[in-house]
Amino acid sequence: MPVSPAMAEDLAREVRALYDDAEQALLECLAAALEADIDSPLWAELKLASIGNLRTAVEAIAEALQTDTDGAVRRALVEAYGRGRQAAVAEMGELDIGRELAARTALPNAPAVDRLAASMAEDTRPLYVRITRAVTDAYRRIVAKASGNVLLGGMTRRQASQRALDQFANRGITGFVDSAGRSWDMASYAEMAVRSVTARAAIEGHIDALAEINVGLVVVSDAPLECPLCRPWEGEILSLSPGPGPRTIRAEHTIQPSGLFAPTQTVAVHVAGSLVEARGQGLFHPNCRHSLSAYLPGVTTRPPQHATPGTTYEDTQRQREIERHIRAWKRRRAAALDEQSRACAGAYVRKWQAAQREHVAAHEHLRRKPAREQIGQAR
Repeated sequence: MPVSPAMAEDLAREVRALYDDAEQALLECLAAALEADIDSPLWAELKLASIGNLRTAVEAIAEALQTDTDGAVRRALVEAYGRGRQAAVAEMGELDIGRELAARTALPNAPAVDRLAASMAEDTRPLYVRITRAVTDAYRRIVAKASGNVLLGGMTRRQASQRALDQFANRGITGFVDSAGRSWDMASYAEMAVRSVTARAAIEGHIDALAEINVGLVVVSDAPLECPLCRPWEGEILSLSPGPGPRTIRAEHTIQPSGLFAPTQTVAVHVAGSLVEARGQGLFHPNCRHSLSAYLPGVTTRPPQHATPGTTYEDTQRQREIERHIRAWKRRRAAALDEQSRACAGAYVRKWQAAQREHVAAHEHLRRKPAREQIGQAR
């Protein structure tokens, strides 16, 4: 059974739901703090005096989120690593090495799981620090902007506050920017990070199991709608050892002739590079559709490549774009200060949901993923 990032994809949903609910709670907390006493002439002074109460509420949400997330991530990593090992057992089938592998057990606290859990904690720690800072900074900016606009006579305090809240909700809670310069909302970044680390756990469970029975080669699947990063590695054979670069090796045939004096059979195998090299160049990125399976010289055949007529990689990216629009308008609905603003945002949610239905219906190879359109329970 091949192993792929998709094998652990469902494990990120629990963490995504935790962040979605936290983001919803934070937006509603910010909106409620701004709406209180909004018609009072002393509104700005009252808001700045109560910022400590807002900070306390936000910190409580952030601390609960971190506690719940740490446990959920650990459970997901253990499960993903175990799935990877079981995939290796299934791949070996009835071969002796498969039975040998099935007889072994992996401890839940395998070093790979500990390492990945520590890496995930390090990658997401800045998020929790940013949450309080982002919400309180936005609160101060909105109070200052709303007060200024009212003094200039441009709009009511409620209108000014709503406009500023909408801008904040569009960016998301943190406006997190990754190393590639891409901007993420808090929940999307967390989901991406968890999907990435659980995919690594599944793959490491798989290759650790293969290494235990001295299987040193793997083959990459052909996947529909592949991205430019993955395309060079489709159908290629990779080495689990670190040596980079393409090369041809002589490997022992997996099934050797019987007999005391029967000569050892070997086959020529073209290796495109190492798994480390391929992953470093983008293979198995978040949302990658490719899988990895053991390559047994003389037995395994390279997968045929199939085109996907009528649908392109760009079509999948358009689907992701529509999902972002849906989430953005749902955040604006959560940050609404009155029913009119809430209804307006809801209308745009429905508009983009309709666009999603039309886009998916026009491309038979696309499937709608409602979970990717959520930011928690709509109020």
